[in-house]
Amino acid sequence: MLPWLSDRSVGFPPVASALRDPDGLLAAGGALTPEWLLAAYRRGIFPWFSDDQPILWWSPDPRMVLFPEEIRVRRSLAKRLRNAGFRVTADTAFEQVVTECAAPRDGQPGTWITDEMREAYVHLHRLGAARSLEVWQAGELVGGLYGVAMGPVFFGESMFSRQADASKVALVQLARAMAAGGGRLIDCQMHTGHLASLGARDIARSEFIGYLEQWLGHAGSDHRKADNDVLAPTWSFEAIDTIA
Repeated sequence: MLPWLSDRSVGFPPVASALRDPDGLLAAGGALTPEWLLAAYRRGIFPWFSDDQPILWWSPDPRMVLFPEEIRVRRSLAKRLRNAGFRVTADTAFEQVVTECAAPRDGQPGTWITDEMREAYVHLHRLGAARSLEVWQAGELVGGLYGVAMGPVFFGESMFSRQADASKVALVQLARAMAAGGGRLIDCQMHTGHLASLGARDIARSEFIGYLEQWLGHAGSDHRKADNDVLAPTWSFEAIDTIA
C-alpha cells in the first residue's frame, strides 16, 4: 500500500521502499511548501503528478544523472553554440521559463507542471533555491531550463525549446559553469534518449543517495543545515551570463 503523508510535519519513508512498478513511486500526500520540497530533494525525492492526482513523490532506481565534466557536445551542437546567436542568462525570467516548460508538448494532452507546482517553485525561486537558465535569440526567449540548486548539485526539473537545440545550449552552459566552479552532479531524474545523447547516464539509486549524503549531509550529521534551509550553490550562476 502506498504511504499517505500528513501535511502537518515533514517526513518521508525510506527511498528503498519505493515501488518497482511504477518505478520509484514512494508516497502520496504531504505539501509543496519549501520545507517539504527542500527536504525531499536532500533525500533524492521529487514531486510529479497531474491535476487530477494527489501530490505524488518519486525516487526512481536507476537514476539518470549528468556529471558536468561528462557533458557531450557533438559537432553540430558546437557549431550552433558558436554561430546561432544564442545568449544564455541565469535567473532573469524564471516564471516565464516555468510557464514555457508547462506548455503541453506535441502528442501530450496536458502537463504535470500544474498551477500548484508552478506557484511552489516560484516560491522556491524567491528564496534563492530554485534557479533558471534562459536562452535568448534576437531578444526572444527561445529555450531554457529550471531546477533546484543545492551545494554542488543541481536538481533539474524541466526544459523547453522554441528553436532547435536551445534547451541543449542551456544544459551545456550549466554543465560548463558547474564544472568550472565546483559543481558535481546534475540530477536528470528519469532516463531519456535526449539527455543520454548529451552524456547523462543511469546510476543506481543507492549510489545517487550516497552522493547526496556526501555533498549535502544526511540525517544526524553535525554539518548539515536544517532541511528547510537554503543551501547556496558552490558554483557561480553569474558565470553563465555570457554569449554561448
